[in-house]
Amino acid sequence: MGLFYWLATPSIAEAEAHGLSLNTDIFEANLINLAIVIGIVVYFGRGFLGKILSERKSGIEATIQDSETKKKQAIQSQSEQEKKVAQAATEAQRILAEAENGAKTAQEGILAQAILEIQRLEESATADTTSSQARAIAELRQRVVELSLKKVEQELQAQISGNEEIQRKLIDRSIDLLGVQS
Repeated sequence: MGLFYWLATPSIAEAEAHGLSLNTDIFEANLINLAIVIGIVVYFGRGFLGKILSERKSGIEATIQDSETKKKQAIQSQSEQEKKVAQAATEAQRILAEAENGAKTAQEGILAQAILEIQRLEESATADTTSSQARAIAELRQRVVELSLKKVEQELQAQISGNEEIQRKLIDRSIDLLGVQS
């Protein structure tokens, strides 16, 4: 504002005397000098300023293009990642299904083994029971035979000890049997 005021008034004393007025003297107001300076700045500065502005414009355009390229790449990368996530979810479901099938198969196998083991144990228990019964019966038979032999021996001794004739016949018969066998 001060520059405009200085250009408009020839001097401060005149401004105070006449009030605000426009200085029409071109040389005194330095309008020619100012026009020359502005012309030189425009003439020489136009190339420089134009060059700076064009560089700035091309830089902004390059940045915008780079941003658009990065945006496209980001969108493409995002879609690829979404595809990978979908594939991973599908793979996870497949693995889960396989694991469930494997667990079911293992469970069935273990159950079948358990049933076979139970049958084997039942057969073994039956065989043990049968062999225990057979042993018990054999022991009982042996015991009955021993008791029977004892009883017969006791009766035989009772009969032999009371009768000497029977003892002699028994001894003779035993001797005859030994002689025949030799």
